[in-house]
Amino acid sequence: METFDLVVIGAGPGGYPCAIRAAQLGASVAIIEREQLGGTCLNWGCIPTKALISGAELYSRISDATTRGIKATGVAIDYAALVAHKNRAVEQLRNGINQLLHAHGVKQFSGTARFVDRTTLEIKSADGTARLSAKKVVIATGSTSVMPAFLPEHPRVVESRAFLGMEELPESLLVLGGGYIGCELACMAAQCGVKVTIVELLEDILLVLDPDVRREVRTHMEQKLGIRVMTGRSLDSVAADGSGLTCKCGNDTLHVGMVLAAVGRRPVTDGLNLEAAGIKTDERGFVRVDEFGRTNVANIFAVGDVTGRVQLAHYATAQGIAVAETVCGQKPRKFESVVPCVIFTSPEIAFVGLTEEEARKQNRQVLTGKFRYSALGRAVAAGETSGFVKWIVDPETDQLLGAAAVGPHATELIAEAAVAVRAELTATELAHTIHAHPTFGEMWMEAAHAVHGQCIHAPPRRKK
Repeated sequence: METFDLVVIGAGPGGYPCAIRAAQLGASVAIIEREQLGGTCLNWGCIPTKALISGAELYSRISDATTRGIKATGVAIDYAALVAHKNRAVEQLRNGINQLLHAHGVKQFSGTARFVDRTTLEIKSADGTARLSAKKVVIATGSTSVMPAFLPEHPRVVESRAFLGMEELPESLLVLGGGYIGCELACMAAQCGVKVTIVELLEDILLVLDPDVRREVRTHMEQKLGIRVMTGRSLDSVAADGSGLTCKCGNDTLHVGMVLAAVGRRPVTDGLNLEAAGIKTDERGFVRVDEFGRTNVANIFAVGDVTGRVQLAHYATAQGIAVAETVCGQKPRKFESVVPCVIFTSPEIAFVGLTEEEARKQNRQVLTGKFRYSALGRAVAAGETSGFVKWIVDPETDQLLGAAAVGPHATELIAEAAVAVRAELTATELAHTIHAHPTFGEMWMEAAHAVHGQCIHAPPRRKK
């Protein structure tokens, strides 16, 4: 039985960076993966969706390019070819992870891991069973889609992973769930010409966002993409027939070609035999960890979606690196608290730090500064004028507490805001920082000036 300083279970965006960082620090490391390197993010999540969204977005922009002097005829989307591009991108990145693990001396095991005890792991694979001894273990097994029990088992009723594996889109699609996964895939399908309906039980879609951001996105989805958004409604039943699916939603009867369930995710812990190691989980089955990634068992840690914290790949990576350094004897480092979130809807959305809604719930007073794309020279020149950026500011200290962006390139723009919030910069400091012209990034400077009513390229605030 081989012995390692660290064994990582799961080679997704939390697991493989953890393994590599520990190896960089001199540890002997093994990693166990039962499916594909890169986990859900690379194979059935972040990367595949963005590959498809990029193609759908390009098709949409070409189809609407006449206002910018571009005439294109016969433009069509070949979805099977777009899927092939997606598959090539995934394979290229997966091979890159494999090479990185080899280069850092991380030993890979393919199979399903289970705890025998707190320091012994058993791996079952097609080749048989093997055992490893581990001084420290990191659980990084991720999460998977939830499929509501009332939905029928049918090829036309899918969750996100199955949807991303299709080589042909239906003519019509009902998306159950108005969270970021459902809305991203709804926008992608609509841009490809699919008739899309979103059904959300709660009062609005994307409820993690402030109302003004939600309103901007929903208006675009409904008016520009033709998506029907049904909120505050339940999907009561789904029945399959020869031509598709019949869905009952209150008094409405919808006939669609496919139903995509996007109602949440659950932890992947099946087969791990956590009880044998004495690991505690919460009421939803997520592995309990503290702010350093430590479970209730001294030598076992957990990172990423399986912990039930913020379910984002980049957060899992940051957690994995922090835990690797702790495991290897460095001063324990808490998980980062400033975590940017990006949503690849049309338009794009991004936010970081405190929102206005969160501030209100905490009974905090805040100032805001907002600047619209339509007032920005670069955006007008590019014909990309929908949306805005916004700062959330402490009125007493002028500290930047949070930011949001909705519009073209929002997912790239948020990086500056994340640095500013993490560095505890003030609105005045950001406003006095010269931003190159003409760029989209200038909006952050303009919005910082707007906090105190000093924005040059916006009309003055109305006096109350």
